[in-house]
Amino acid sequence: QVQLVESGGGLVQAGGSLRLSCAAFGRTFSTYAMGWFRQAPGKEREFVAAISSVDDATSYATSVKGRFTISRDNAKNTVYLQMNSLEPEDAAVYYCAAGPLAHSLPSSYDYWGVGTRVSVSS
Repeated sequence: QVQLVESGGGLVQAGGSLRLSCAAFGRTFSTYAMGWFRQAPGKEREFVAAISSVDDATSYATSVKGRFTISRDNAKNTVYLQMNSLEPEDAAVYYCAAGPLAHSLPSSYDYWGVGTRVSVSS
């Protein structure tokens, strides 16, 4: 069992930056691939970024590539999402997830946090 707790959300102006954190509690964090997803009101949950447990390989949604960076610190049992050049379209509740493979499908992940809200003013 793994518990995930996100933090770092808030209100930022368009063009600004935020760094989200996701702390993991429970079984060995380093063995899990980690992903970030987001869900805006009235929309389905969508993939943002993922990082492998094996070689820290990363993948990104096209909409965030070049602006967002996912990273992990296994010593701190934490995964991060650095978000730069934020746009109003990035506003959503952001969730982190843990699973066996770094994949873009939500069904690939076994554990989820409760989310942190990101708001972007234009």
